[in-house]
Amino acid sequence: MELKSFVELIGGLVLLLGAGHFLVLGSVCLARRLNVSTLVVGLTVVSLGTSAPELLVSLNAVITGHPDIAIGNVVGSNISNIGLVLGITSLIFPLAVRSSSIKFDWPVMMASGLLLYWFGLDGQFNRQEGMIFLIVLASYIFYSLAKSRKNEALVPKIPIEFKMSYTITILVILLSTLGLMFGAKFLVLGATDIARFFNVSERAISVSLIAVGTSLPELVTSVAAAIKKESDISIGNIIGSNIYNTFGILGVTGIVKPIDLGEKIMGEDLYWMMGFFVLLFLLILPLKGGVITRLKGVILILLYGLYIYTVFKP
Repeated sequence: MELKSFVELIGGLVLLLGAGHFLVLGSVCLARRLNVSTLVVGLTVVSLGTSAPELLVSLNAVITGHPDIAIGNVVGSNISNIGLVLGITSLIFPLAVRSSSIKFDWPVMMASGLLLYWFGLDGQFNRQEGMIFLIVLASYIFYSLAKSRKNEALVPKIPIEFKMSYTITILVILLSTLGLMFGAKFLVLGATDIARFFNVSERAISVSLIAVGTSLPELVTSVAAAIKKESDISIGNIIGSNIYNTFGILGVTGIVKPIDLGEKIMGEDLYWMMGFFVLLFLLILPLKGGVITRLKGVILILLYGLYIYTVFKP
């Protein structure tokens, strides 16, 4: 295997993370210049922008004929968001449960997994199913906007104030989009070469290395907030990210090109994902006054380690 494969993998990941960060900044600046409310920016622009790395990776993978990476990236990211991101964050600073968010958001997240399982029974995720996913996501965003107007505390934090001219803003958005496109291309190329060299499946690489890589923004943000003891990094944010991942990324990807669903992902990884969804609900009980303690964080991390072990075991 050539050194080029590792360079493509690392370079693609760095490009994705950097471009994703600047895309959010540019989009927020543009939205504010167009007098879009902070509420709309927080629930749409920022949330969709932080999902851009996963979206571009899955799109590039399905277009270039690597369906396991396309679907594995989404399923693996959902697992790592709960097992790794939430686990590590709660080790640093236990997280309080916001029942007003969980009571609606968790069932939607669970429904996303059940719908994916149902649609995948025929071994393919097609354009019609992708359209349904996007309609559900649009409905979720609309409801969240309506609900958050009544409770501003539920609105995600918006990045640090950063003013740019119209010209610079548009340039940043365009360059960031290009960065995401090339970053996704390099990441998929490098990952597939490495998978072939080490004789592991693309599915294994996608649900582990690629999934964790594209989840790094959530991890870095959550850890930084936990160190500062900022309680507004809530469990609801993690659940919301998973909802965007499943309905948004698979919705768009499925419309662009139907995805062939591998047996391992549908028969193993999807069950793990659903298991983590259910476990999260059990750990946040009671919904009023509940806390994800350090002990619960350890449990999440250990189970995530067990999942990764099953992925790579002979």
